[in-house]
Parts: sequence; C-alpha cells; structure tokens
Amino acid sequence: MTPMKKHSRWLLCLVGLASLVVFAVFFSACGGAMTAASTNSAASMPVHSAQGAAASGSGSTTGSKIAPSNSNIAQQYLIKSLNVTLDVTDTRQVAAQLQSWISATDPRSTSAGASYTEINNNQYDVSLTFSVQSTLYPNIYVYLRDYTAQHGGQLVSFTENVQDVTNDYIDTQSRLINLRGEQQRLLTLLGQAQALNDILNIEQRLTDVEGQIESIEAHLNALNGQVNFYTVAITLQPISTAPPAQNTNAGGWNPGQVWQGAVSAVAAVSQVLATLFIWLLVFSVYIIPVACFALGVRWLRKRRLMQRIAPKLSPITITSTPSQSD
Repeated sequence: MTPMKKHSRWLLCLVGLASLVVFAVFFSACGGAMTAASTNSAASMPVHSAQGAAASGSGSTTGSKIAPSNSNIAQQYLIKSLNVTLDVTDTRQVAAQLQSWISATDPRSTSAGASYTEINNNQYDVSLTFSVQSTLYPNIYVYLRDYTAQHGGQLVSFTENVQDVTNDYIDTQSRLINLRGEQQRLLTLLGQAQALNDILNIEQRLTDVEGQIESIEAHLNALNGQVNFYTVAITLQPISTAPPAQNTNAGGWNPGQVWQGAVSAVAAVSQVLATLFIWLLVFSVYIIPVACFALGVRWLRKRRLMQRIAPKLSPITITSTPSQSD
C-alpha cells in the first residue's frame, strides 16, 4: 500500500470520529434544554394546577384523603330532647324497670331527677329524667316508642325536640382559635416591650382577651355537653282500674238526698240573712241618725197639729140630775 493511501484512511477515520463527537455534544445540549424547559414549566405551574395533576395521577388514593374533609364540613351539631308520657298499671314498677334498662343500655347515662307524687291510694305519678349518650339515643328512642306495645299500657304523648347548633358551634370554635392566636401575639409583644406605658396597655388587652377566652370556652363546653348527651324525660301515669260508681237510687225518692237539699237550702238562706245583717250593722252609722231625724220631725209636726186644734175644742161640762126617789 502506498503512503498516500495510508494517510487518506487515517484522515477519514479522524473526520468520522470528530463527526461522532460533535453529534454527541449537540444531542446532550438539546436534551438538557428540554429538561430545563420542563422543569421551568413545572415550577411556573399554579399550585392548584399541580395539586390537580397530582390528584389525577394518584387516582383513588387521593380521593380517599379528600373525603374526610368533606365529611367534616357536612357534620352537624344537634341538641335533642325527648318527652314521653305513658299510662301504665304500676308506675313504680315500670319506673324501676326503665331505670334498670337505661342504665344497662348506656352505662354513662345519668339520672337528672325523679319525682313520685301520690294521687290516690297506693297510686303514684312518676317523673324521670335521664341524660344519655347521643350515640345510644336512637336505641332508647325506639324502646320507649314501642314500650306500651310490648309491655302493655298506653302511649299518651311522644315528643322529640331537635335544635341545630352547627353555626354556633363552628363560630365559637373559630372565635376561640382567633383569640388564642391574639393571646400568643400579645404575650410575644409583652416580652419585647420596654416602655412602661406599652407594657400596661398590652397587659390590659391581654386581660380582656383571656376573659373572652374563658367565656367562649365555657360556652363551647356547654355545647359539647348538650351535643354529646341528650335529655330524655319520662312521665308515668297510673291507669284507673276501679269501675265507675253506679247510682242505685236513680229515678226513685231518696230521703237522704232530700234532707241534704233542705239543709243546703237552710244554710244558703242563713248565709243571705247573715250577710244582710252585717250590711245593716255596718251602715247603721247612717241609718240610725236618719231614723232619729225622721222620728223627731214627725213628733214636731204632731205637736204643732195638737196645738192648733186645742183652742177650738169647747170644754165639756158634766151635770148630774136628781133621781126621782129623792
């Protein structure tokens, strides 16, 4: 092989190698530019768009994470109370049974009061009040509603009152969070304050905020108690088993009733006469002077009349005649 041919081959190899190097450098530059462009586009993407892309990529897993937040937003806070009136044969026995059943069904239930009032011989009106858990309230609701159907008696009234305090509950929580945040800021400012006037102003504001926090916490605790425990009031009334009294003397003459009627009439007349006498006695301060004045006027008129008539009367003389025997 001639020296010229050898040099031409080496030159071709060098040109090919240089072309490969240039192509590799160009390809790597293009790839880096594409990567940087994609990175910049991802960085400039809005937050909600990125979250939407992540949600579309994660599928059902992300959906399960979002569900609890929706359920919290839709949660309701209710206050319920139930008033039940039952007519039963033995009110004290039924009261003991209901107390035992409610205590067994809800161990955390509490009795808010009981009242026994005797209305007849060995018959009582019983009033019971319970505070039961809201989670077990539906069981107690159904049991009391169907009690007379299963145990006898009569369901007189069954009233449930429901109050929605969701807005009040959420607003109270928000106010409490805001006030606690303000309390922390005031404490930070109090630690940084140097002037005496600033310290006094911050302490005054801090005292007001802490007072509001205590009031709101008390209101929130009361709401929690009413939302978590419902009131159940039960009134038990006895069923009257005595037959109605029959009038054996209906349509006949009854001397006892006649006597009672006469005595009642005499008593009524006596009351009327006694009332009239009392009125006359009270008004005698006016009646007696008027009567005396009328009698005096009548006496004066009679006397004047006698004085006018007396002169006109002639004297009467009596003469006696002698008898013939003399």
